[in-house]
Amino acid sequence: MNACILGCAGPVLTADEAAFFREVQPWGFILFRRNIQDPDQVRALTEALRQTVGRADAPVLIDQEGGRVQRLGPPHWRRYPPGRAYGALATNDPLVRREIARLGARLMAHDLSSLGINVDCLPVLDVPQKGAHDIIGDRAYGDTVQEIATLGRAAAEGLIAGGVLPVIKHIPGHGRAMADSHENLPVVSASREDLSETDFAPFRVLSDMPMAMSAHVVYTALDPRRPATTSRTVIGEVIRDDIGFSGLIMSDDLSMKALSGDFSQRARRALTAGCDVVLHCNGDRQEMEAVVRGVRPLRGQALVRAKAAMGRLAKVPEPLDIVEALERFDAAFEGRFAA
Repeated sequence: MNACILGCAGPVLTADEAAFFREVQPWGFILFRRNIQDPDQVRALTEALRQTVGRADAPVLIDQEGGRVQRLGPPHWRRYPPGRAYGALATNDPLVRREIARLGARLMAHDLSSLGINVDCLPVLDVPQKGAHDIIGDRAYGDTVQEIATLGRAAAEGLIAGGVLPVIKHIPGHGRAMADSHENLPVVSASREDLSETDFAPFRVLSDMPMAMSAHVVYTALDPRRPATTSRTVIGEVIRDDIGFSGLIMSDDLSMKALSGDFSQRARRALTAGCDVVLHCNGDRQEMEAVVRGVRPLRGQALVRAKAAMGRLAKVPEPLDIVEALERFDAAFEGRFAA
């Protein structure tokens, strides 16, 4: 079992892809919109992926946040609001916002678990700053540490209750980035004190979560030369020690342009810096082969953390009256996101 998460090219696993995955034995898989057609097809795909590695509980991930980042959508699945919509609910009671954020994630977990998807890359805990690139934007639950930490925890709890593991992202914080790390390497020049007080704070509150995704961001006050994903300083001194996160750390997508070097180098650098597993999303065979050349078997503390993370999966999801839950959710948003 190798320390990587990989994707496939389309909605059906080809014989060549199946043989490749059987050989390289990735820890898990990730699905994107290109892999999605209808419920029966997704269930068949998740089952086929797991069969290639011979592990019925192998993690299958997806980015299902709502809003702009939603891999499952109409006509087979409902639309969900972006994170900001929960923080903007018209109520004088913050507990209502928290309840609805948890409910939204619980409903998403209901969708995902029925398809064999057991990990959702949610919640987004980045604290957006004025003037920053809008790659985070309305994906954030609000503008303050308190809003983001409170609603982020509610979403994480909703996923766990529904039998899906959350991935907190993008640790230690992407909210100040002036560039989209899909296209360029963001460089953040804030002081360590400012970063600690704001950016790191929501991650401290959710430091008990099973998994986290790293930020492809350079923080000059921490490591002026390397983004967090490939920085031993950021992962060791900040994420592990300062923030106190002891769960599994996965890299953000290695194919993003924020990273330099070939794919073997990117994978090797991330693992050497302290990531437990690396993530490659686009399903490109040549790129995946290079990634695999740069990874190592999942072992030692990384394996311990991976097993502990998957051990957090609920054996039986929390009971849910789906009709009542959808009625309550739609009423909270006055039908704006109804299917």
